[in-house]
Amino acid sequence: MPNVGKSTVFNSLTRVYAEAQNYPFTTIEPNLGVAVVPDERLGALASAVGSRRAVPVTVDFVDIAGLVKGASEGEGLGNQFLGHIRECEAIAHVVRCFTDENVAHVHEGVDPAGDIETVNTELLLADLATVERRLERTGRAAKSGEKKLVEEAKVLERLRDHLSNGNPARTFGDREPVEETVATLITAKSTLYVANVDESSLAEGDSYSAEVEKLAEREGAEAVRLSAKLETEISELPEAEAKEYLEMLGVESTGFEQFIRASYRLLDLITFFTANEKECQARTLRNGSTARTAAGKVHTDMEHGFIAAEVGNWKDIVDAGGWAKAREGAKVHLEGRDYVVKDGDVLLIRFNA
Repeated sequence: MPNVGKSTVFNSLTRVYAEAQNYPFTTIEPNLGVAVVPDERLGALASAVGSRRAVPVTVDFVDIAGLVKGASEGEGLGNQFLGHIRECEAIAHVVRCFTDENVAHVHEGVDPAGDIETVNTELLLADLATVERRLERTGRAAKSGEKKLVEEAKVLERLRDHLSNGNPARTFGDREPVEETVATLITAKSTLYVANVDESSLAEGDSYSAEVEKLAEREGAEAVRLSAKLETEISELPEAEAKEYLEMLGVESTGFEQFIRASYRLLDLITFFTANEKECQARTLRNGSTARTAAGKVHTDMEHGFIAAEVGNWKDIVDAGGWAKAREGAKVHLEGRDYVVKDGDVLLIRFNA
């Protein structure tokens, strides 16, 4: 929704400092930013290997305009909003859980459940329109009696009914004949709910954030709690002062760190490392990917000419005091192209140029 703190959250994540004001649709064109994923393993590994530079993993964030009731029919920024959201891999749905008479609310009151319902309903209606158009085309073609088209039309009918009953596309099963259609739907995207709370509610939460967490649990989604206002204040403090401030509030880490990590999990990513004297780099990889795919993340030549990969766990290498010593201590093993890379693996890739 407008005025829930999206741009303020975005600013604290990416330091882009997009305009954030007390009126709806301050954001019209999407703001693009990159956030560093906090990972203590990177520094420890770089130190053990003697790397001169450490390069962290990043996640791209897009701050888009608020959505209002009727967006699926063109209200607010309507189709423009929906087009922007379709381009993203996952959705972080920021929900207002704070009271502030100086910040207007489009519904004249804080209502997390109502706001979530409004947004989700508009996304469902947009998806329903997409499916109905597809069903109309497929239904006409299926009159030819072609078995594949008849089956596709039947599955599209079930998908239409699924959405009509208020269920997101991501919970629709038996989708193989219409996988391409489902992939284009907004509600097929994984969703993270972000409860934007008052500073005083950050540590323990309140009834508003509890409502968001309960709704997220019901959907099988994840929820994080943060205070965008606090995140902004902390981002301007020296590290020592920021840590002291958080301790005073009874919070171990910033909501920013929790949000980044949750976003990373939402995309079903893991981190693997490559490390040498020049550079230690954290790299992203889809969970379940192979060593050959990981090689391609380093360089396409490595994927095409892949021979094998020496693999060690980051902690084993740190504990051993470096790659060579870990190898001497039998903490490094040789794996082929089909080895499934694990989170925290360090890879040394052998390949033909």
